[in-house]
Amino acid sequence: MKFDALIIGGGAAGLSCALILGSAKDKAFAKDKKIGIVTHQKTSHLQSALFNNVLGLQPGTLGKDILESGKQQLNNLYPHVVQIEKEKVKSIERQSKGFKVVSNRNEYFSNIVVIAVGYTSLMTIKGLEPFIEPHPRAVIEKGRIWLKNTDHLIENNLYVAGTLAGWRSQFSIASGSGSHVATDILTLWNGGKHTKVHDKVTV
Repeated sequence: MKFDALIIGGGAAGLSCALILGSAKDKAFAKDKKIGIVTHQKTSHLQSALFNNVLGLQPGTLGKDILESGKQQLNNLYPHVVQIEKEKVKSIERQSKGFKVVSNRNEYFSNIVVIAVGYTSLMTIKGLEPFIEPHPRAVIEKGRIWLKNTDHLIENNLYVAGTLAGWRSQFSIASGSGSHVATDILTLWNGGKHTKVHDKVTV
C-alpha cells in the first residue's frame, strides 16, 4: 500500500497529527493525498495517564479512554485516513523515492513518514539507529531517548513528533507537537505557503 504520509504511532502526537492532516481533505492541495496511521499504542504513556490539568478535558479523564476515543474521532470525521491496527513497525528504509516501512505483517511505501512512538529505550525500529541520542529533557536515570531533529525534521520527509522529538512528557505538549508536524506537511503540500486548518462556527 502506498501513502503520501504515513504516521507511526497512535498516541497523543500521532493521533493529533492524523486529525489535522485528515481535516484538510477539502483543500485542493490535500484532497487527493493518501494518509495512513499505524495505531500501535502499547508503548504510549497514555495507557496509565490520569488528566486533571489539561485545558478542555474533564478532570478525571483517563488516557486509555482518549486512545480509544481518539481513534473513533478520526474514523468518524475523517474515514479516508487509513488506520492500520494490530501491527508494529519493525523497520524503515529510505528509497530513491520515499520510504519502505515494514511491520510484523505488511510492507508499506510512503513519500513522508512521521515517527510518533514513545521515547523509551525499548523503541526498536531498524533504520533509525543513527538518529538516537539521550533525551535532552528527561532525567538521565530513566534512559529516555529522542531522535535528533531540527524543528521536528530528522531529514528530508522524515519527521518525529511528541516525546521522541525531544519534548517533555505532557499530553498538551505531545498533542501540539503532532499538530505542528501536520501543519508543516500541509505547508509542504501547499507549495511552501504556510498552512493551518481551522473549523469555524457559522452564523
